[in-house]
Amino acid sequence: MDHDQIWHAIDTQRTGLTALLETLSDEQWRRPSLCEGWTVRDVAAHLTQQQLGPAAALGMMRHWRGSLERTVQHAACRRAAELSTAQIVAEIRGSVGSRRHNVGVTYLETLTDILVHSQDIAVPLGRPFDLPPDAAAVAATRMLSMRWPPPLPSAKRLAGFRLAATDTTWSHGAGPEVLAPMGALLLLVCGRLAALPQLSGDGAADLAARLSAPAPA
Repeated sequence: MDHDQIWHAIDTQRTGLTALLETLSDEQWRRPSLCEGWTVRDVAAHLTQQQLGPAAALGMMRHWRGSLERTVQHAACRRAAELSTAQIVAEIRGSVGSRRHNVGVTYLETLTDILVHSQDIAVPLGRPFDLPPDAAAVAATRMLSMRWPPPLPSAKRLAGFRLAATDTTWSHGAGPEVLAPMGALLLLVCGRLAALPQLSGDGAADLAARLSAPAPA
């Protein structure tokens, strides 16, 4: 995918997600998402922060919580408390067509954010929300090859297996083969174990056991 196609995919996901969010009940907004410790509302509020400039990013860092992950979560929870449901939806919709992204990262992180976080919301609610395989492939490749921001621990735990998509031409790594739709592979790369039932192939059982085991200290 080229630069324009990636931004088109981002806009398509943003538009689809706002349509889904508009149908949710108050109770569904409060449900846990696939992000541990985050509600659906927290995740949606986080997606209103995909275009932070230097001043806003510095403001978030003033509330440092000991790690970037905890600081980002704290900022999302504060945002979720500040905005109404309608404002959250309107802000995500208002970002459609914009090509700004957070300072310090690339537009590929913006793509990964909207793809994965849309599933963080949709999957636990039992709401089908398909990921485009070509866009998911770009995001997974980025997550598995990035050096900054630092790669996720979940990506490192996939070493020693060959991941191969069943719905697009994409593979990564060497070892026992693990097959799955591209969207499920992206979720695994990002540590979402809800994708484990979609795995098949010679290495599926061993990889599922590894990922389900407690992470090393």
